[in-house]
Amino acid sequence: MDVHRLITTISNNIENILVGKRKSIQLALIAVLSRGHILIEDVPGIGKTTLVTALAQSLGCSFRRIQFTPDVMPSDVTGFSMLDVKTGEFKFKPGAIMSQIVLADEINRTSPKTQSALLEVMQEGQVTVDGETYKVPSPFLVLATQNPVDYIGTYPLPEAQMDRFLIKITMGYPSVEEEVQVLERHSSDIRAPKLSAVTSAEEVVRMQEFVPKIYCSPAIFEYVSLLAARTRQDPELALGVSPRGSLGLTHASRALALLSGREFVIPDDVKALAEPVLAHRIILHPEAKMKKITPGQAIARILSSVPVPGSR
Repeated sequence: MDVHRLITTISNNIENILVGKRKSIQLALIAVLSRGHILIEDVPGIGKTTLVTALAQSLGCSFRRIQFTPDVMPSDVTGFSMLDVKTGEFKFKPGAIMSQIVLADEINRTSPKTQSALLEVMQEGQVTVDGETYKVPSPFLVLATQNPVDYIGTYPLPEAQMDRFLIKITMGYPSVEEEVQVLERHSSDIRAPKLSAVTSAEEVVRMQEFVPKIYCSPAIFEYVSLLAARTRQDPELALGVSPRGSLGLTHASRALALLSGREFVIPDDVKALAEPVLAHRIILHPEAKMKKITPGQAIARILSSVPVPGSR
């Protein structure tokens, strides 16, 4: 299987309706290959939902959307047991999470209790209802969108929830030229057209199996570990990166190497993904926030302070 060619085909297919977001598309595909989940945060109307829908359509996977609102209950997500009056037995009614690709739309508009319903399934690929465990289909990917937490009616995601997202994507506003293309493409209909699948769920699983085979040297493992250790020691950070974050950065770096046509990870892979993989996992001290330091800036500073393997 030519993974690089197939990924390029998927990316080009998504770009038919999502203009000027090649970096966001690449990060999303890295998460797919790494079996990781994605958090997309930005203001309304940027194209967050369009990216998720286009990805699901291009991959040929089953797709469900959960519109998170304050009245959504955990059982709406995971499912519940219901009594069958004919047999007198309880039967499991699957929730919306039982799909290969799940869009958790505006996830921070629901209560923390409902948000926590995703913790088990995002980490272990299963849900437990009334003591019974049910596996989700493969491949499985949660793509959550959220508006900035200072918007009205939003609840900040807890640290345990944030740590389960492999990558956080901020899409940003398009340039004038890109917005002109958007207007031209959608001049007749504001809704994005439906895309045809360019691969299948089975091929996605096969592509994912290539990622662990990408060689990662001991020097790269040490580099990732040093970066994580610096976040835990940094005086401006109240919470550093967990070992789950280190594992996520390693897996994502392997996926980037695969996308680049290499069979081994280089330090530039780690550096390129450090911010999208690590920045949402750290918490700044209040003093650092008062200085208007962002998590991305903190990660960039730590990157510059850790020697790159092979450098003098």
